Amino acid sequence: MRHTRRRWLGLVGSALLCACGALAPAAAEGQSGNLVVFAAASLKNALDEIAAGWTRETGRPAPKVSYAASNTLAKQIGQGAPADLFFSADPDWMDHAQGKGLIRPDTRVTLLGNRLVLIATKDATVTVALAPGLDLARALGCGRLAMGNVAGVRAGKYGKAALEKLGAWEGVKDRIAQAESVRAALLLVSRGEAPLGIVYQTDGAADPNVRVVGTFPEDTHPPILYPVAITTDSTSPDAPGFLAYLRGAAARAAFERQGFTVLNRPASGN
Repeated sequence: MRHTRRRWLGLVGSALLCACGALAPAAAEGQSGNLVVFAAASLKNALDEIAAGWTRETGRPAPKVSYAASNTLAKQIGQGAPADLFFSADPDWMDHAQGKGLIRPDTRVTLLGNRLVLIATKDATVTVALAPGLDLARALGCGRLAMGNVAGVRAGKYGKAALEKLGAWEGVKDRIAQAESVRAALLLVSRGEAPLGIVYQTDGAADPNVRVVGTFPEDTHPPILYPVAITTDSTSPDAPGFLAYLRGAAARAAFERQGFTVLNRPASGN
């Protein structure tokens, strides 16, 4: 894996101008030994605040956080991307990373929980009851439903499961605007490009241009859990300390301000 990591850095160095936006900053910082965190897009608001607090309190260099969908990040780590921590919104992709030997299992913690919500633009007058028999197609009008890619993005998978449980999937499956991450789906609604979207509760609360019009019952989809772990190839001496900070009181307060449920339990509790 060390060889793969060096090869990845070499490829990034030779193709920096065409590297994707989410990956290039993390890869570049990884060469200097700074703490690099790969995190699910839905964590951005809370984790930006927590990273700033860590720097203030410890005097250590600010962590460099790269945000994207959990599946994208797991694949990048598997290809040798120099990440020190992987903070996933998808336990399956953390399981994948663990199965491939990409994380240190003894550091894995299921840290957070979340809820799934339906959002609309802030001035929308639509009302939707998220209950069996849901006719979401009527609420959409001529528009499309924004959500994460249902094959790869965990929020999209949760959304599809919830709509199937409520009997609404068949009516909207051909009217989905599938996005590369939950934050990309949020943006479609925030910009008025889609009248409705399915995102996490924390995303709905983070954007003043949208409003939550309903919360999906928890029994309509698998539990929404966020595991975090140090990667096997981590080279940063700050990785254990930052992971401990994520489990501490200051981080708990930041997560809860954003609407997360703090679980903070070992992976064996999944």
